Amino acid sequence: MNPEKNNLNLELTGLVDSAQTAASKNRLTTTSTEDPVVAELVDKILEAVGGKPGTMEHRLVRDLLMTSSKLIPDGRHTGELKLITTAVKEMRYAYRVFARYEKPHKVTIFGSARTPESHPDYKAAVDFGRLMSEAGWMAITGAGDGIMKAGHEGPGRAQSFGVAIRLPFEQATNTVIAGDEKLIHFRYFFTRKLMFISQAEAVALFPGGFGTMDEAYETLTLVQTGKASMVPIVCVEGETEGGGSGYWQEFDHWVRHGMIKRGWVSPEDTNLYYLAKSPQDAVDHIVRFYSTYHSSRYVKDDLVIRLKKPLLPMHVEQLNDEFKVLVKEGKIVQRGAFEAETDALDLPRLVFHHTRHKWGLVRKLIDRINELSA
Repeated sequence: MNPEKNNLNLELTGLVDSAQTAASKNRLTTTSTEDPVVAELVDKILEAVGGKPGTMEHRLVRDLLMTSSKLIPDGRHTGELKLITTAVKEMRYAYRVFARYEKPHKVTIFGSARTPESHPDYKAAVDFGRLMSEAGWMAITGAGDGIMKAGHEGPGRAQSFGVAIRLPFEQATNTVIAGDEKLIHFRYFFTRKLMFISQAEAVALFPGGFGTMDEAYETLTLVQTGKASMVPIVCVEGETEGGGSGYWQEFDHWVRHGMIKRGWVSPEDTNLYYLAKSPQDAVDHIVRFYSTYHSSRYVKDDLVIRLKKPLLPMHVEQLNDEFKVLVKEGKIVQRGAFEAETDALDLPRLVFHHTRHKWGLVRKLIDRINELSA
């Protein structure tokens, strides 16, 4: 046996014995899971699995283990413990699967499971998925039938992820993605929706029912409040019969006349979604979004917008004139990476002290950046 591993096993055994002794003396109460014996035991467990003290990853996993250890003295009942445990397991496994395909951009496709294959929306979803695949993207759908199957059929199995939910009805895995290593099953909607949004650089909305609209409104809400990354959200459907108004035209009418007129959402929030004229138009809109824009993040109070290429000084001044309402103090400036940043360090940045609201205008700012750069 490896001597170091043997010594570590002995240390762990000794620490476990110490923790059990402390517990038997009733020292470990609801407030004493920070007991030095418990903390040392957690540190040794992390050491055993290759944890590196001093790193952010080590600290976060340590916090996770320490928090978990408090659930016992907290007296949480079995149902709550099952929910927490299952949710963490689902997220860990899903992140592991997606990590194998980190580089390609991914688009999440939402839509009804009940859309028949003869419906114009089904054909539009197939065309959209195929066109996105040709542009180098992978597709994520809920892995069911209807629009979800169409979203896989277009790009094909190799370019598709399935994020399935266990339901007692209407959620059989479609024949395109069934059995694939990129098919992930979830028990909870909230962990599933986390993957839909966190793993995608774009979202495509096709017509659907309560589930589709739940996903659509949650996506819009997360982007509207800055809780999710800014991504293009395209509303797509097949050709309507007789030239009448389509599903998303009716949705847009409701937003403008049912919500904005009542003051429930702001006029600039309509910038958060795009009514595509066709699947090709939706693809063009998504690709154009990333023509110059790369990504964004906060460094303290500064919103940092990373660009694939720098803007001319005159264009930066134009942005200052057009979007000064987004700047809390100072100006929009172009610069390099902050010391606190760890990725995309070679890219130029647009930086400003953001007001942290009016995200619909931030979306418009990104469009303007792409226009000026072009």
